Amino acid sequence: MSELTMDRLAEIMRTAAGDEDTAKAQREIDDVPFADLGFDSLALLETVALIKRENGVKLADDELTDLKTPRELLDRVNAELARA
Repeated sequence: MSELTMDRLAEIMRTAAGDEDTAKAQREIDDVPFADLGFDSLALLETVALIKRENGVKLADDELTDLKTPRELLDRVNAELARA
């Protein structure tokens, strides 16, 4: 399976947050903490659920507390994809 890109992750995050209207807005979010992006734990859980549905990658809920930025999430997801 191919790697998840930051652009695609950003789209998934916007969908999870219910912010479809700004799906085309570009902003460097790679190293911005989820909290600074307005992402609470529920939005992060929804993001991970969408990633699982799309890519088949399952992350344990307790792992999410260690992931602070989109780059950390992306690296974790791509590590799982590489193992598959």
